[in-house]
Amino acid sequence: MKDFFRLLRRFVPPYKWKLVLNIVYNFLSAIFGAFSFLLLIPTLQILFGIKELVTVKPDFSLSISSVAEYVNYYISEIIQQHGQERALIFIGVFIILNVFLKTGFYYLANFMIVAIRNGVVRDIRSMIYKKIIYLPLGFFSEERKGDIMARMTNDVNEVENSIMNSLDMMIKNPILIIVSVAVMIYMSWSLTLFVFIVFPVVGYIIGAIGKSLKKKSRKGQDKMGEILSIIEEDLSGLRVIKSFNAEKKATGRFEKENQNYFQIMNQLMWRRFLAHPVSEFLGTTLIIVVLWYGGRLVLNGNSSLDAAGFIGYLVFFYNIINPGKAFSTALYSVEKGLASMERIDRILLTETNIVEKRDAKEITEFKESVNYKDVSFSYGATPVLKNVSLKIEKGKTIAFVGKSGGGKTTLVDLLPRFWDISEGAIEIDGIDLRDLKIRSLRNLIGNVNQEPILFNDTFFNNIAFGMENPKTEDVVHAAKIANAHDFIMEYEQGYDTPIGDRGDKLSGGQKQRISIARAVLNNPPILILDEATSALDTESERLVQDALGKLMKNRTSLVIAHRLSTIKNADLICVVHKGKIVEKGTHDELLNLNGHYGKLHKMQVF
Repeated sequence: MKDFFRLLRRFVPPYKWKLVLNIVYNFLSAIFGAFSFLLLIPTLQILFGIKELVTVKPDFSLSISSVAEYVNYYISEIIQQHGQERALIFIGVFIILNVFLKTGFYYLANFMIVAIRNGVVRDIRSMIYKKIIYLPLGFFSEERKGDIMARMTNDVNEVENSIMNSLDMMIKNPILIIVSVAVMIYMSWSLTLFVFIVFPVVGYIIGAIGKSLKKKSRKGQDKMGEILSIIEEDLSGLRVIKSFNAEKKATGRFEKENQNYFQIMNQLMWRRFLAHPVSEFLGTTLIIVVLWYGGRLVLNGNSSLDAAGFIGYLVFFYNIINPGKAFSTALYSVEKGLASMERIDRILLTETNIVEKRDAKEITEFKESVNYKDVSFSYGATPVLKNVSLKIEKGKTIAFVGKSGGGKTTLVDLLPRFWDISEGAIEIDGIDLRDLKIRSLRNLIGNVNQEPILFNDTFFNNIAFGMENPKTEDVVHAAKIANAHDFIMEYEQGYDTPIGDRGDKLSGGQKQRISIARAVLNNPPILILDEATSALDTESERLVQDALGKLMKNRTSLVIAHRLSTIKNADLICVVHKGKIVEKGTHDELLNLNGHYGKLHKMQVF
């Protein structure tokens, strides 16, 4: 229960007044429900002659006994003046009025809980998405995409179905129990004391089952995350699976995890469905024990209750059993939902290590140079870059070459602060990156990656991605510079044509040109090109290279390339090897050195 209340403290405060009204309405509903029956017992006793008529008008006060005496007095007056049949009609109207008020307040309580429940679920889903968007790239290198998707979908749905659905019962049922217990104490405190001695045993058994449910539920959600990860990987690699005739192996891997999930969910649901019969059996046993103990007291004359009062007492005791059973069911659901909340918190409570300083500066233009000063970087305990120093003047094209895994991509990814350096400093115009506002820093930098990242949207929206209120003529102009306008206009809907999931309707060269058009429209003074032409055929490479030439004009460019022919005209070529810049110079200077660059050149010429 501590985890449940901690969850409420985190997410319910924006809806606290709705929660207060819900509690008030539930309390009023319980009061009218209790009063309608509590006052009915002595009223019927007078009506059927079991008790004497009340002929003296009592003094009124705010107490149950006073209200009961007052009602009895008026019933007696009606019987004396109009007879018992008219009194029976009065009792019926009185009960209808009480039930109307009870159900009316019950509806108002539910009206409030709906806004709380749906609001909290919406807030959790929004918080997860915002957290994922702002988390550093390092987080995703250690997590599986399918598992993250499972936490955003299945786990949030589980929180909604388990915790939020149970929220009403977790509030309403304790109120019903409190009101009923108060009436029971008023009717017979000694018998109620006996009930309190027996009741904790039932609560302990129900709580033990609930804890085991939470553990199994967490396993089930983790396993579903693994299944979604397999689905996501296999859909992305379907071409490879078919090429290597690996359908059987892929199916076997999926079936194994699916079978494990089947077994976990069986155990979970068996325990969950155990909740109702256990609570039903224990509740019935408890009623029989109270019936035996209380009945013995009444028969022996050792109780303040008479037979009618004892029947009324049992009705109120039953009013505890039903909410108690519902409360136990809600408890099971909450435990199951808390397991999903723990998985969600793995995202929400992840610390973001790339933090913007409070007094961070705004930067609107790039004037002089980018300076890497003794930069070192590690992935965890694995060093990737070691004491790299490099000055990049404005307007220059700097190329990075070397073996895969040498640290080239990491070197350029440090500039937009996708990662934070471990040691040293990177400065733009003499200002440390960590002293700048992240948004303004990234506005200075454009990216064109080896694998173009496009969205399931139109040509127009993909080119204008990240821009506010883009003009059509600007988008068209950017597409023309990127040699993309002609093939876009071949489609019937032109720039309004959807390009499919990840741009799968386009060829590799077309995707890359759309990506370049996006960078052109953004018009950044610093450009990062990461293997932008390595996966293209000759014709597409020529078109893309032409587009890149236009894009790089008058810009500071950091180019990662394996094809040396694409960067031989760079102002400076840096050879990155095992996390260090081992050679620097122009194409001709590096060839004359006959070092790492010379070896790479000979291999490619061959």
